[in-house]
Amino acid sequence: MKTDYIEENKITHVDYKDLALLDKFRNQHGRIIARKHTGLSAKNQKKVEKAIKQARFLGLIAYIEA
Repeated sequence: MKTDYIEENKITHVDYKDLALLDKFRNQHGRIIARKHTGLSAKNQKKVEKAIKQARFLGLIAYIEA
């Protein structure tokens, strides 16, 4: 089982502007990778999902990668 990347690196706040971090949790099509595959805790998965959705809404990342 994978370890929680966010807890491992002591990241306290998942920011929607940190695109490098958010890209670790998106696949090549732009979809959010499931918790089963990323190894994140439920709490941190929700933080990542919220940040990705906010970045999409603001136009920082695409909804779907072509």
